[in-house]
Amino acid sequence: MTFSSNLKMLPIAALMASAFNASADTATAWVATQSHAPDVSNATAGVAMQSGEAVHVAISLQLRNKAALDALTADLIAGKSKQVLTKAQYLSQYAPTQAQVNAVVAHLSKNGFVNIKVASNNLMVTADGSAGTAKAAFKVDMQHFDVNGRKAYANLNDPVVPKELENIVLSVHGLQTVHKAHTTLIKAKPDGRDASETGHSPAAWPTIYGGTGIPTAANTTIGIVSGGNMSQTLSDLSTFVQQAGFQTPNVNVVGGSGSSTSGTPEWDIDSQDSLGAAGGVVQGLIFYAANSMSDADLNSDYNQVVSDNAAQVINVSLGECETDAKSDGTIATDDQIFETAVAQGQTFAVASGDSGSYECGGRTSYQSYPAVSPYVIAVGGTTLSTNSSGVWSSETAWSCTSYRTCPQSADGGSGGGVSSTEAAPSWQVYSGLLGSSKKRGVPDIAFDANPSSGSLPIVNGSATQYGGTSLATPIFVGFWARIQSANSNSLAFPATALYQYGSANESTIFHDITSGSNGGYSAKAGWDYVTGFGSLNVGKFATFVANNSGF
Repeated sequence: MTFSSNLKMLPIAALMASAFNASADTATAWVATQSHAPDVSNATAGVAMQSGEAVHVAISLQLRNKAALDALTADLIAGKSKQVLTKAQYLSQYAPTQAQVNAVVAHLSKNGFVNIKVASNNLMVTADGSAGTAKAAFKVDMQHFDVNGRKAYANLNDPVVPKELENIVLSVHGLQTVHKAHTTLIKAKPDGRDASETGHSPAAWPTIYGGTGIPTAANTTIGIVSGGNMSQTLSDLSTFVQQAGFQTPNVNVVGGSGSSTSGTPEWDIDSQDSLGAAGGVVQGLIFYAANSMSDADLNSDYNQVVSDNAAQVINVSLGECETDAKSDGTIATDDQIFETAVAQGQTFAVASGDSGSYECGGRTSYQSYPAVSPYVIAVGGTTLSTNSSGVWSSETAWSCTSYRTCPQSADGGSGGGVSSTEAAPSWQVYSGLLGSSKKRGVPDIAFDANPSSGSLPIVNGSATQYGGTSLATPIFVGFWARIQSANSNSLAFPATALYQYGSANESTIFHDITSGSNGGYSAKAGWDYVTGFGSLNVGKFATFVANNSGF
């Protein structure tokens, strides 16, 4: 996606101010942050950035009393507590203080940044500057790159901040656009291999997965992390609602100042399939539309979802190589955002990716972020078969065979495997399902994702068949929203309960997927690195949740 020119120039006054301040700060002690220079080995280097070329930054601040928040979150996840945080409690106990925010704002302003904005939960500060102001504020040299024809830029050295900000600033985002998140959908092939007659209406998921007998999500709001211009997506949603005979949902768009419409099919899948799985009724749909898929814009977008705390269940059909996310500081930033969501009673569901066990390319098994975050539910993919009545008949893994066939750019397959960056959360460790591994395993569950058995959302006015874990994720989101709604939105982040009860009750509440592979791993009886516990038998799962206080 291209959202803005790299060659926009800032006023000369800002450049002069940054040059003066950089000279004046030569005696300042500087310290590292969680952000580093990105890996640019897959990009072609260009010329150095001119001092006045525009750069938008997003600075993440460190939580206060992190150990106490960790303990509170752990109790919520373990079912030991049902008391989620109010915004007032969060601000008073865990959010960065106003004095800390003021220190960051002062540093940015002193070095020539403008349009400085502070998130209402104090976790993020965004600002507009230039390569020159970035050098003054963070001591970075910036260079242009070409990434498969896309213009990008990156910092050549690790950003640093003055020592007085050492315990305030967590990460500095916006200094690179070489690595960006991508959507996780695949269009059905037009050559007959993915015949359209095997696709399913987004309204059919409750019938397929046994969810017709439970209440709709009338009391629950769904958030959808999206990007760019949302006009066509809203038009397509209106068409779908009319054709499906649903009542018009209450829809809001937060952000959405980007101009790109290239993500329209993705946001169509997310909204229509989550609404369909939710039974056609939700309290609201909120599109949180980032300006771009850059880490800086998406991190701010995730934080907006949490800062607003208006959606109980949030769909993220996006991902990037986990090692890139770690180097950028994105994992450090977003994990504390997602942890805050858990503490507030929100559940993020994230697509595990469409590249099998090879999200980062090559022969090495790496996973997709944010799916590997311990504070989200990771959703993998299956190939679905239904009977003549349109009801679930069987599922296998959405399979692929090697690092050549598994990538999303080839045939695709269910993302999953062992994380190289995130430690295994307690709920996976105690389950015993990871064996000797000490790293997060994904996915947790799975739903239909193969384009050949995928969805038929309205895209640009017409039904078009798509798959990918971008489909599996909103199916889960819609179902979880229904179950939350039936329980007055009182259910905690469900990971611990899934792993606590999953193995013993797998045949009752899950469709266990036992065949297929994603290149690096094979599906098997019980939980696995391809489909997790499998897909939900939604009606039985809803009954189980209602009868077990652990949820």
